[in-house]
Amino acid sequence: MSRFRALWVTESRPGVFDQQVIERDLADLPAGEVLIRVRYSSLNYKDALSATGARGVTRHYPHTPGIDAAGEVVESASAEFQPGDQVIVTGYDLGVNTPGGFAQYIRVPAAWVVRCPVGMGPREAMLLGTAGLTAGLCVDKLQHVGLDADAGSVLVTGACGGVGSVAVLLLTHLGYTVAASTGKLQQVEFLHRLGAQQIIDRAVLREGTDKPLLKMQWAGAVDSVGGDLLFNVVKSLQYGASVACCGLTAGADMATASVLPFILRGVNLLGVDSVELPRAVKAAMWEKLAGPWKLETLEQLAREITLEELPEAISQILAGRMVGRMLVRID
Repeated sequence: MSRFRALWVTESRPGVFDQQVIERDLADLPAGEVLIRVRYSSLNYKDALSATGARGVTRHYPHTPGIDAAGEVVESASAEFQPGDQVIVTGYDLGVNTPGGFAQYIRVPAAWVVRCPVGMGPREAMLLGTAGLTAGLCVDKLQHVGLDADAGSVLVTGACGGVGSVAVLLLTHLGYTVAASTGKLQQVEFLHRLGAQQIIDRAVLREGTDKPLLKMQWAGAVDSVGGDLLFNVVKSLQYGASVACCGLTAGADMATASVLPFILRGVNLLGVDSVELPRAVKAAMWEKLAGPWKLETLEQLAREITLEELPEAISQILAGRMVGRMLVRID
């Protein structure tokens, strides 16, 4: 099969970007050691930006977004992979300036490819996707600096989003007491189902930005929001506690930041990246998510859509209406 279906983003006129499913030829794909038949992908906020002309994400159009892909190897010039191997590709340049996972085929460098762990197939991998991988990395980093399940409540901001919802589910699975912050208070029942024991209005969490320190509350936190809300979390950490930061939907700047929480309370701000992370570290986290951290209730997080339904879903995520995970069935 030399032809395949893909979401194709074009700039129909200056500043206006259209998405449609078209047929492409395998010869159009870039060079790379591994050709993969994609079975599932997932929709992330970064994909929506790429699909709507964000030049800070994708420089050149036409383009196929999709920073996540899972399926099986069709051809391989690398001894690491054989046809039929089930594999995962997330991050690096996939779906950014390299044709991404919103297509039936991708061709990528072998250095980007991770083998599906035992007990995890392409569908489950994409129920997690970059969001689940990132949530796992955040929790792992918090544990590495000493977060114990009996230390108190762990806060998750942006709890209805992809990273946030998986983080709530994972922390609950590992025995932590979880407080979930969201601007979508109509989703309280959803968050309680995931295991959150306390729901906090995002507006309440924003209070006190003018103060150098706030009441100590959180034994740890996973933040996917950024901005001044993140620094309010920093100011509310218990002595010696940490927050893992992985997102910036509320902005990249912290205008109210100061050194006081760090030098008076010894707290830690931990950065988490899942894009350029060494492949061995990604593979180790996928093994953990397929093994001791396996989440049996992932389906409750996700809605499954097709390639044709992606344009509407992209509009939803940009409007802030998406909850949980969006699984993309490529076939």
